[in-house]
Amino acid sequence: MKVRLLHPRRNRVSCVAMLQPALESRLRLRPGTPADLDHLLALERAAFATDRLSSRSLRRFVASPNATLIVAEEAGLAGYALVLFRPRSTIARLYSIAVAPRIAGRGVGALLLAAAEEAARRRGCDRMRLEVHMQNAAALNRYRKSGYRQFGRYRAYYDDGGDALRFEKPLVPSSPQRKNFASPALAIAR
Repeated sequence: MKVRLLHPRRNRVSCVAMLQPALESRLRLRPGTPADLDHLLALERAAFATDRLSSRSLRRFVASPNATLIVAEEAGLAGYALVLFRPRSTIARLYSIAVAPRIAGRGVGALLLAAAEEAARRRGCDRMRLEVHMQNAAALNRYRKSGYRQFGRYRAYYDDGGDALRFEKPLVPSSPQRKNFASPALAIAR
């Protein structure tokens, strides 16, 4: 399965994420629900040493009309992406994204990122912003490959005192053709 992320200005492919064929047939994206909370908390503990989302925060985000939680499943929870929206703003914020360590490096993060971007487009957003720990080399590499550009820094942002690098990506507007794109990679089951 390929997820094609288009360059925002030239409408050409700038990144192709590949899922391993065995994983492709079993991976499913869907909206997160309150029933996912225990699994999301376990993933938070497995994926992050610090700055984990609490049960209370996750519960609030699942119920919020200003948030979209996308869950990836493959023999259990494989990952999630959480996107926040502000009323009357065209900027979406990728608040958190995590992939289960057992499945890391197989393209799930790129797939979740692409699905988060599509969710933002569908909400009328033209940009996605995010913060990432300056020492998170894998995430920095993924965001840069996916077309994100650094535009700022928050000093001592994280619990461990690390700086957060701020990134932004212009989102390609959805066209009628893209809205009907039936790829299982970006189709989020309803």
